[in-house]
Amino acid sequence: MSETILIVDDEDDLRRLLNFNLRSAGYETLQAATGAEALQVLEARKPDLIVLDLMLPDIQGMDLCRHLKQSPATKHIPVLILSARSDEIDRVVGFEIGADDYVVKPFSVRELALRIKAILKRSALDSPAASQELRFGPLRIDQARHRAWLGEEDLTLTALEFKLLTTFVAQCGRVQTRESLLEDVWGIAPGVTTRTVDTHVKRLREKLGEASRLLETVRGVGYRFAETPEDG
Repeated sequence: MSETILIVDDEDDLRRLLNFNLRSAGYETLQAATGAEALQVLEARKPDLIVLDLMLPDIQGMDLCRHLKQSPATKHIPVLILSARSDEIDRVVGFEIGADDYVVKPFSVRELALRIKAILKRSALDSPAASQELRFGPLRIDQARHRAWLGEEDLTLTALEFKLLTTFVAQCGRVQTRESLLEDVWGIAPGVTTRTVDTHVKRLREKLGEASRLLETVRGVGYRFAETPEDG
């Protein structure tokens, strides 16, 4: 069954361009010209990925992305932001609120298709068929349900933070370079820098609370999760 992509953009020509190229690549597509329309579409059907413009006529794209990532019904859906805003702060904010990738207009349709493919490939690793429950000291990770707990506390993680934590725990004791994390978590999407890794690790540490001691910085290299819960 083909993956379904929801295109949210108020530019009719751009939606038609994306619709044509994504369908040509074998995807099914849904379309919305406003944030409100996108929410209506999502109530009826959950896509496998959302391509989201920031400059919508009713709801700011950042606000819509934040809402989607905070809602239990949609937080697992990858979001690729497609925007004319090219400032670094916009990219950083986009990733901080949970976006899985950020593409600046004007863009290469071929590059966009490759980024979408990379995101969907990463998402497939979190599917029930590929999932298992991971336990490490006070941490418990349910990949099928896309949830993590610290003791009895339910951790509120973005999709990227969840993938980052899963990658660390699954390879505990091993040093993870920033470059390897970009490959394993981000799929080495063009435009994503090692600084982005540091930003997400910092936010993950803040959410891990007392368990943040298990996540060690290896100066000049990257990060390492403790080999045993007693380490760190």
